[in-house]
Amino acid sequence: MAQYTQKAIIQSFQDMLRKMPFDKITVSAIVSNCEISSNTFYYHYRDIYDLLDTWLQGIWKKQFMDVMQEQSWPEALKNLMRVMKSNPDLVYHLSGSLSRERLERFVFESMGDIFYQIVCKEVGDVVVPEEMLRNLAEYNSYSLLGFFLKFLWNHMEVDIDEDVDKNSSIFKGNVQWVVKMHEKKDGTF
Repeated sequence: MAQYTQKAIIQSFQDMLRKMPFDKITVSAIVSNCEISSNTFYYHYRDIYDLLDTWLQGIWKKQFMDVMQEQSWPEALKNLMRVMKSNPDLVYHLSGSLSRERLERFVFESMGDIFYQIVCKEVGDVVVPEEMLRNLAEYNSYSLLGFFLKFLWNHMEVDIDEDVDKNSSIFKGNVQWVVKMHEKKDGTF
C-alpha cells in the first residue's frame, strides 16, 4: 500500500508539474489530488523538496543510469536529453522555478561519481594521482552543467547527437592528455 501511495503522490506531482511551475505546486494541492491526508504525505516525504529530490532521482535512474548499464554514458546522456526535449513544459516549469544552486547541486551529486568512475576506467593501468582523477571528474561535471544550461537557454533546439559527441570527444581528449602526462617516467607535467 505504501508503494502505491508513493507512486500516486509522485504521479500527481509530475502531472501538476506539466501544468504549472514548481513554485506554484503545494503539498495541499497534491494531497487533495491524491485524496490522501497531509499526514500520509508527510509520512513519505519531509516536504515538497524531498518529493522533488525523489522524483528527480527516479527520472535520473530510469532515463540515464539504467540506460548507461547497457550503453555508453554519451548514449545515456543523449537519451536523457531527448526525454527532456519531448517534455518541454515539465522541464521549463521545473528549471524556471528552481534556484541555480539547486540545479548545480543535483548535477554535481549525480555526475561526480559517474565521471570519476569513467575517468578511472579510461585511465586504465596508468598511475594517476587520486587528486588528479577527482579534479578531472569535477571539471567534467562543471562542463556538463554548462552544457545543460546552454541546452535549456537554447530552448533544447540543438542537435543532441552532435553536441553530446563533441563533448564526449573533449572529455576523452582531457583524459588522454592526463594519461600522456603521467606515462612519462617521472610523472610530472
